[in-house]
Amino acid sequence: MKYCTRCVYPEVAVNLSLDEEGVCSSCRSFEEFEALTPDFWAQRRKRFERIVDMILKNRNGGDFDCLIPVSGGKDSYYQTHIMATEFGLKPLLMTYHGNNYLPVADYNRDRMRHVFDADHIIYGPSVDVIKKLNRICFKKMGDMNWQAHCGIYTTPIQIAVKFNIPLIIWGETAWDLSGMHGPDDFVEFSARVRHEHSVRGYEWYDMLDDPEDPLTERDMNWAKYPTDEEIINVGVRGLYIGNYFKWDPNAHAKMAHEKYGWKMPSRPFERTYRNISNLDDRYENGIHDLLKFIKFGYGRASDHASKDIRTGYMDRETGVEMVRKYDDVVSDDLYYWLDYVEMREEEFWEIADRFRDPRVWRKDSMGNWVKDNLWD
Repeated sequence: MKYCTRCVYPEVAVNLSLDEEGVCSSCRSFEEFEALTPDFWAQRRKRFERIVDMILKNRNGGDFDCLIPVSGGKDSYYQTHIMATEFGLKPLLMTYHGNNYLPVADYNRDRMRHVFDADHIIYGPSVDVIKKLNRICFKKMGDMNWQAHCGIYTTPIQIAVKFNIPLIIWGETAWDLSGMHGPDDFVEFSARVRHEHSVRGYEWYDMLDDPEDPLTERDMNWAKYPTDEEIINVGVRGLYIGNYFKWDPNAHAKMAHEKYGWKMPSRPFERTYRNISNLDDRYENGIHDLLKFIKFGYGRASDHASKDIRTGYMDRETGVEMVRKYDDVVSDDLYYWLDYVEMREEEFWEIADRFRDPRVWRKDSMGNWVKDNLWD
């Protein structure tokens, strides 16, 4: 397995490619963004203002200026700060609740309507449905957290349609992970992006065929994407503010903490060194990420170290140490989840091993799974 010579990403990372110098597309895209001047971002802000003004002038009624999908994380605070505090708009905050919040994340999420002039809707399926989907999707695609991806990228569009809100404000674009897009691409949210990337090509009706965990169409109402006609009638557009404002997660955390009292967890995560990212989901830095490691041989520490190497918060040598220390850790939340869905650990590993990428993993003479490591 080959790794980027600048960051710590392997070539199998989603949508990533390595050039002739061994540098990954994400690092190359970051170079483009890093070369942009303060004047460039000032012009981008003006462009954003013009787009927002045009959308709001052409809207057909409605009580809110925009909808912001939020988890209560540092980036949620940054997005809402831009729209509510700097632009003075009246947003509707929308949270999909997948029944997996950590206590500090509950606090940060609920604090948002105390510190911003914004109404807040929290919407989630029944816990029984969520547990069934955890089991179904783990067996079907090796991702127990599919319900969260689906909910995050479906329920806000449903609410925008119901409340006649034409503008949805998302955060960063995909370039941050894979380098898919450059500064001039102006990517917008779409049904295609949701279907191909967020929900892995599956839809609500694909979840109705499991004999052990039966679900009905009514159970999956929250997962139904609005029709093209409904979206066009409202004029819903989803803008990524990462196209218009310089994106720096570490700076977002500092601002959210100092200005709005946003809190970090009191104890570190087991599978990464960062304590500012993915606080809303107890599994995102844990078992969900463990499954990514089982499949592709890299984890959340690789994601975080690669980003921090690019932005200058960490050198590559330290990044390698972070990957060595954290990427293969089996965190305690695995056992929390096994109890949650009533599954034996032996069954978990039997199913998880089916999803190992043969480009990455092989068995040694003792029958153990091994792979080529960054530090070998």
